[in-house]
Amino acid sequence: MTRALIIVDVQNDFCEGGSLAVAGGTQVASEIAEYVRAQGDDYTTIVATADWHIDPGTHWSDSPDFVDSWPVHCEVGTAGADFRPEVLPAIERTDRTFRKGEYEAAYSGFEGKSEDDGALVDWLRSREVTSVDVCGIATDFCVKATALDAKAAGFDTTVLLDLTAGVSSSTTADALRALRDNEVGLTGTPVVRS
Repeated sequence: MTRALIIVDVQNDFCEGGSLAVAGGTQVASEIAEYVRAQGDDYTTIVATADWHIDPGTHWSDSPDFVDSWPVHCEVGTAGADFRPEVLPAIERTDRTFRKGEYEAAYSGFEGKSEDDGALVDWLRSREVTSVDVCGIATDFCVKATALDAKAAGFDTTVLLDLTAGVSSSTTADALRALRDNEVGLTGTPVVRS
């Protein structure tokens, strides 16, 4: 089995102090870095995804509903779009970053593109990846969407819940049900502090 690790959206705006902060995000950033240090060699490839918004339309709102619209976040050219400093040792081990959502909402890393290599699914298939582990922020939104798309694309998919942070207990519980219903493997327990 050829495995890949997908690190989802561990960016400043999604961690404490960011415009769309998820409680526990900074802790998860540190723990992902430690995991990659200890187990990065277990993977054929490690990739990261990143929200990368220029003008995503109604995805941003001055009065967000926190379901389909959100405060301005991960705007290209701002510090909020940068990877969280604690995760940088892991990001330095990645082979590619796939950026998503320039002009539209984009939750799944499989909506992202790399400047050099196109779509994430093509990158993984070109490396004969059969299995993916997913971690990052937020469990109940972009991690869930990325894992569901990975499974739909035919990859044996597991979410490393210890290395994820969820927005709320209710939406995280809903996400875990959706993942189980779609036969996505789950290990550990997500960080949920709100």
